[in-house]
Amino acid sequence: MENPYLSPERVRAALRRLDLRPTREMGQNFLIDATALATIVTTAELSPHDLVVEVGPGLGVLTWELTHRAGQTIAVELDHRLAERLRHEFAGAALSIVEADMLRTDPAALLGATATGESAVQHYKLVANLPYAITSALLRHFLEATVAPDLSVLLVQWEVAQRITAGLGDLSVLAHSVQIYTEPEIIARVPATSFFPAPEVNSAILRLRRRPTPAVEVDSVDRLFRVIKAGFMQARKQLANALPMGLAAMGYQIPRERTLAALAHAGVAPQQRAETVSLAQWAIIYAALHDKL
Repeated sequence: MENPYLSPERVRAALRRLDLRPTREMGQNFLIDATALATIVTTAELSPHDLVVEVGPGLGVLTWELTHRAGQTIAVELDHRLAERLRHEFAGAALSIVEADMLRTDPAALLGATATGESAVQHYKLVANLPYAITSALLRHFLEATVAPDLSVLLVQWEVAQRITAGLGDLSVLAHSVQIYTEPEIIARVPATSFFPAPEVNSAILRLRRRPTPAVEVDSVDRLFRVIKAGFMQARKQLANALPMGLAAMGYQIPRERTLAALAHAGVAPQQRAETVSLAQWAIIYAALHDKL
Protein backbone atom coordinates (compact mmCIF):
# COMPACT_ATOMS: atom_id res chain seq x y z
CA MET A 1 0.00 0.00 0.00
CA GLU A 2 1.37 3.39 -1.00
CA ASN A 3 2.03 5.97 1.71
CA PRO A 4 -0.76 8.56 1.34
CA TYR A 5 1.16 11.30 3.14
CA LEU A 6 3.86 11.75 0.49
CA SER A 7 1.70 13.86 -1.81
CA PRO A 8 2.65 17.58 -1.85
CA GLU A 9 -0.98 18.40 -2.67
CA ARG A 10 -2.15 16.51 0.40
CA VAL A 11 0.45 18.31 2.52
CA ARG A 12 -0.73 21.71 1.27
CA ALA A 13 -4.37 20.81 1.83
CA ALA A 14 -3.70 19.58 5.38
CA LEU A 15 -1.78 22.74 6.24
CA ARG A 16 -4.63 24.89 4.92
CA ARG A 17 -7.20 22.98 6.98
CA LEU A 18 -5.06 23.38 10.08
CA ASP A 19 -4.38 27.04 9.31
CA LEU A 20 -0.73 26.17 9.87
CA ARG A 21 2.17 28.01 8.33
CA PRO A 22 5.35 25.93 8.70
CA THR A 23 8.03 27.70 10.72
CA ARG A 24 11.81 27.30 10.69
CA GLU A 25 11.86 27.46 14.51
CA MET A 26 9.60 24.41 14.77
CA GLY A 27 11.50 22.58 12.03
CA GLN A 28 8.28 22.06 10.08
CA ASN A 29 9.64 20.83 6.77
CA PHE A 30 7.59 17.86 5.62
CA LEU A 31 9.25 14.99 3.74
CA ILE A 32 7.73 14.29 0.29
CA ASP A 33 10.50 12.09 -1.18
CA ALA A 34 9.56 8.41 -1.45
CA THR A 35 13.17 7.30 -2.01
CA ALA A 36 14.45 9.07 1.10
CA LEU A 37 11.54 7.70 3.13
CA ALA A 38 12.23 4.15 1.95
CA THR A 39 15.91 4.54 2.87
CA ILE A 40 15.01 5.66 6.39
CA VAL A 41 12.70 2.70 6.87
CA THR A 42 15.23 0.19 5.52
CA THR A 43 18.04 1.65 7.63
CA ALA A 44 15.92 1.42 10.78
CA GLU A 45 15.66 -2.38 10.35
CA LEU A 46 12.12 -2.39 11.71
CA SER A 47 10.31 -5.50 12.86
CA PRO A 48 6.99 -6.23 14.62
CA HIS A 49 8.98 -6.66 17.84
CA ASP A 50 10.26 -3.08 17.84
CA LEU A 51 9.19 -0.16 19.97
CA VAL A 52 9.95 3.09 18.13
CA VAL A 53 10.01 6.66 19.36
CA GLU A 54 9.41 9.38 16.77
CA VAL A 55 10.02 13.04 17.59
CA GLY A 56 8.15 15.64 15.55
CA PRO A 57 5.84 13.41 13.47
CA GLY A 58 4.26 16.42 11.76
CA LEU A 59 1.60 15.30 9.27
CA GLY A 60 2.49 11.63 9.67
CA VAL A 61 4.48 10.58 6.60
CA LEU A 62 7.09 8.69 8.63
CA THR A 63 4.53 7.74 11.28
CA TRP A 64 2.56 5.85 8.63
CA GLU A 65 5.60 3.73 7.79
CA LEU A 66 6.44 3.09 11.43
CA THR A 67 2.93 1.98 12.36
CA HIS A 68 2.94 -0.48 9.44
CA ARG A 69 6.29 -2.05 10.39
CA ALA A 70 6.98 -1.67 14.12
CA GLY A 71 5.11 -3.31 16.95
CA GLN A 72 4.45 -0.04 18.80
CA THR A 73 5.22 3.60 18.02
CA ILE A 74 5.35 6.55 20.40
CA ALA A 75 5.12 9.89 18.56
CA VAL A 76 6.00 13.07 20.45
CA GLU A 77 4.51 16.21 18.91
CA LEU A 78 4.75 19.73 20.34
CA ASP A 79 2.17 21.41 18.08
CA HIS A 80 -1.35 20.83 19.42
CA ARG A 81 -2.97 21.09 15.97
CA LEU A 82 -0.71 18.42 14.52
CA ALA A 83 -1.14 16.17 17.55
CA GLU A 84 -4.94 16.34 17.25
CA ARG A 85 -4.77 15.60 13.54
CA LEU A 86 -2.56 12.57 14.15
CA ARG A 87 -5.02 11.20 16.71
CA HIS A 88 -7.75 11.39 14.09
CA GLU A 89 -5.68 10.10 11.15
CA PHE A 90 -4.18 7.15 13.04
CA ALA A 91 -7.12 6.11 15.17
CA GLY A 92 -6.84 2.40 15.87
CA ALA A 93 -3.15 2.14 14.96
CA ALA A 94 -0.50 0.81 17.36
CA LEU A 95 0.44 4.40 18.10
CA SER A 96 0.67 6.52 21.24
CA ILE A 97 0.69 10.27 20.62
CA VAL A 98 2.32 12.35 23.34
CA GLU A 99 1.77 16.09 23.15
CA ALA A 100 4.93 17.45 24.75
CA ASP A 101 8.27 19.20 24.36
CA MET A 102 10.74 16.32 24.00
CA LEU A 103 13.57 18.37 25.48
CA ARG A 104 11.53 18.64 28.68
CA THR A 105 10.46 15.00 28.67
CA ASP A 106 12.56 12.17 30.10
CA PRO A 107 12.70 9.30 27.59
CA ALA A 108 12.18 6.92 30.51
CA ALA A 109 8.85 8.61 31.22
CA LEU A 110 7.75 7.96 27.64
CA LEU A 111 8.62 4.29 28.00
CA GLY A 112 6.73 3.83 31.26
CA ALA A 113 8.87 4.49 34.33
CA THR A 114 8.40 2.20 37.33
CA ALA A 115 7.97 3.35 40.92
CA THR A 116 11.77 3.32 41.32
CA GLY A 117 12.20 5.66 38.36
CA GLU A 118 13.57 2.96 36.09
CA SER A 119 12.00 2.44 32.69
CA ALA A 120 9.90 -0.66 32.23
CA VAL A 121 11.31 -0.80 28.68
CA GLN A 122 15.04 -1.10 28.11
CA HIS A 123 15.21 -1.39 24.32
CA TYR A 124 13.78 0.91 21.65
CA LYS A 125 14.67 2.70 18.44
CA LEU A 126 14.59 6.42 17.72
CA VAL A 127 13.46 7.26 14.17
CA ALA A 128 12.74 10.88 13.35
CA ASN A 129 13.04 13.95 11.15
CA LEU A 130 14.63 16.19 13.77
CA PRO A 131 14.05 19.96 13.86
CA TYR A 132 17.34 21.53 12.74
CA ALA A 133 17.41 24.13 15.51
CA ILE A 134 17.44 21.58 18.34
CA THR A 135 19.21 18.59 16.75
CA SER A 136 22.29 18.73 18.97
CA ALA A 137 20.26 19.21 22.14
CA LEU A 138 17.90 16.35 21.27
CA LEU A 139 20.78 14.01 20.52
CA ARG A 140 22.39 14.71 23.90
CA HIS A 141 18.98 14.38 25.57
CA PHE A 142 18.50 10.85 24.22
CA LEU A 143 22.09 9.58 24.28
CA GLU A 144 22.68 10.70 27.87
CA ALA A 145 19.32 9.40 29.12
CA THR A 146 19.09 6.55 31.61
CA VAL A 147 17.51 4.51 28.83
CA ALA A 148 19.03 5.42 25.45
CA PRO A 149 17.95 4.07 22.04
CA ASP A 150 19.72 0.98 20.69
CA LEU A 151 19.53 2.40 17.18
CA SER A 152 18.73 5.89 15.92
CA VAL A 153 17.93 6.75 12.30
CA LEU A 154 17.56 10.47 11.88
CA LEU A 155 17.06 13.12 9.24
CA VAL A 156 19.41 15.95 10.17
CA GLN A 157 21.07 18.89 8.47
CA TRP A 158 23.86 17.73 6.14
CA GLU A 159 26.53 19.87 7.82
CA VAL A 160 25.52 18.55 11.26
CA ALA A 161 25.81 14.95 10.03
CA GLN A 162 29.29 15.71 8.72
CA ARG A 163 30.32 17.19 12.07
CA ILE A 164 28.96 14.19 13.97
CA THR A 165 30.81 11.66 11.81
CA ALA A 166 34.06 13.67 11.57
CA GLY A 167 37.47 12.13 12.16
CA LEU A 168 40.81 13.48 13.40
CA GLY A 169 41.43 16.98 12.20
CA ASP A 170 37.75 17.94 12.07
CA LEU A 171 36.53 16.81 15.49
CA SER A 172 34.22 18.93 17.65
CA VAL A 173 32.44 18.78 20.99
CA LEU A 174 29.36 17.54 19.12
CA ALA A 175 31.32 14.74 17.42
CA HIS A 176 32.77 13.56 20.73
CA SER A 177 29.39 13.80 22.52
CA VAL A 178 27.83 11.46 19.94
CA GLN A 179 30.81 9.20 19.23
CA ILE A 180 31.38 8.41 22.90
CA TYR A 181 28.01 6.60 22.95
CA THR A 182 27.45 5.52 19.35
CA GLU A 183 29.01 4.57 16.05
CA PRO A 184 27.64 7.21 13.63
CA GLU A 185 27.32 6.75 9.88
CA ILE A 186 25.89 8.90 7.09
CA ILE A 187 23.64 6.67 5.00
CA ALA A 188 22.46 9.09 2.31
CA ARG A 189 22.26 12.72 1.32
CA VAL A 190 18.74 14.16 1.02
CA PRO A 191 18.34 17.31 -1.10
CA ALA A 192 16.30 20.28 0.08
CA THR A 193 13.79 19.60 -2.69
CA SER A 194 12.74 16.44 -0.82
CA PHE A 195 10.78 18.58 1.64
CA PHE A 196 7.80 20.93 1.62
CA PRO A 197 8.48 23.70 2.16
CA ALA A 198 12.08 23.23 0.99
CA PRO A 199 14.65 24.27 3.64
CA GLU A 200 17.68 26.34 2.69
CA VAL A 201 20.07 23.42 3.24
CA ASN A 202 20.36 19.75 2.34
CA SER A 203 19.82 16.96 4.84
CA ALA A 204 21.34 13.57 5.63
CA ILE A 205 20.02 10.25 6.85
CA LEU A 206 22.20 9.51 9.87
CA ARG A 207 22.42 6.15 11.62
CA LEU A 208 23.69 5.88 15.20
CA ARG A 209 24.36 2.41 16.59
CA ARG A 210 24.62 2.38 20.35
CA ARG A 211 27.95 1.09 21.69
CA PRO A 212 27.73 -1.70 24.32
CA THR A 213 29.84 0.55 26.57
CA PRO A 214 31.08 4.14 26.11
CA ALA A 215 34.07 4.51 23.78
CA VAL A 216 36.27 5.55 26.72
CA GLU A 217 36.12 4.50 30.35
CA VAL A 218 36.05 7.44 32.77
CA ASP A 219 34.59 7.98 36.21
CA SER A 220 32.48 10.92 35.01
CA VAL A 221 31.48 11.68 31.44
CA ASP A 222 30.25 15.08 32.59
CA ARG A 223 33.66 16.06 33.99
CA LEU A 224 35.43 14.62 30.93
CA PHE A 225 33.41 16.98 28.76
CA ARG A 226 34.32 19.93 30.93
CA VAL A 227 37.90 19.38 29.78
CA ILE A 228 36.91 18.82 26.16
CA LYS A 229 34.74 21.95 26.11
CA ALA A 230 37.56 23.93 27.68
CA GLY A 231 39.88 22.85 24.89
CA PHE A 232 37.38 23.90 22.22
CA MET A 233 36.55 27.29 23.73
CA GLN A 234 39.24 28.85 21.56
CA ALA A 235 39.52 26.18 18.89
CA ARG A 236 41.80 28.23 16.64
CA LYS A 237 44.45 28.49 19.34
CA GLN A 238 47.11 25.91 20.09
CA LEU A 239 46.20 23.72 23.03
CA ALA A 240 49.21 24.90 25.05
CA ASN A 241 47.29 28.17 25.37
CA ALA A 242 43.70 27.19 24.63
CA LEU A 243 43.33 24.49 27.30
CA PRO A 244 44.54 26.47 30.35
CA MET A 245 42.61 29.53 29.16
CA GLY A 246 39.46 27.50 28.64
CA LEU A 247 39.72 25.83 32.03
CA ALA A 248 40.29 29.21 33.68
CA ALA A 249 37.18 30.59 31.96
CA MET A 250 35.24 27.70 33.49
CA GLY A 251 36.59 28.49 36.93
CA TYR A 252 39.45 25.96 37.11
CA GLN A 253 42.75 27.67 37.80
CA ILE A 254 45.25 25.02 36.75
CA PRO A 255 48.90 26.02 36.17
CA ARG A 256 49.92 26.04 32.52
CA GLU A 257 52.77 23.64 33.32
CA ARG A 258 50.23 21.14 34.67
CA THR A 259 48.13 21.26 31.51
CA LEU A 260 51.26 20.92 29.35
CA ALA A 261 52.22 17.82 31.32
CA ALA A 262 48.71 16.40 30.81
CA LEU A 263 48.95 16.99 27.07
CA ALA A 264 52.35 15.32 26.91
CA HIS A 265 51.05 12.34 28.88
CA ALA A 266 48.34 11.89 26.23
CA GLY A 267 50.82 12.21 23.37
CA VAL A 268 49.41 15.57 22.30
CA ALA A 269 51.89 18.20 21.10
CA PRO A 270 51.49 21.71 22.60
CA GLN A 271 50.94 23.21 19.14
CA GLN A 272 48.05 20.90 18.27
CA ARG A 273 44.52 22.24 18.13
CA ALA A 274 41.46 20.71 19.77
CA GLU A 275 40.00 19.30 16.57
CA THR A 276 43.05 17.03 16.16
CA VAL A 277 42.75 15.32 19.56
CA SER A 278 41.02 11.94 19.80
CA LEU A 279 38.47 11.02 22.43
CA ALA A 280 40.93 8.52 23.92
CA GLN A 281 43.52 11.29 24.28
CA TRP A 282 41.00 13.60 25.95
CA ALA A 283 40.29 10.82 28.45
CA ILE A 284 44.00 10.65 29.32
CA ILE A 285 44.18 14.45 29.65
CA TYR A 286 41.14 14.39 31.92
CA ALA A 287 42.67 11.66 34.09
CA ALA A 288 45.85 13.74 34.49
CA LEU A 289 43.83 16.78 35.62
CA HIS A 290 41.21 14.82 37.54
CA ASP A 291 42.03 16.12 41.02
CA LYS A 292 41.66 19.76 39.90
CA LEU A 293 38.20 19.47 38.37
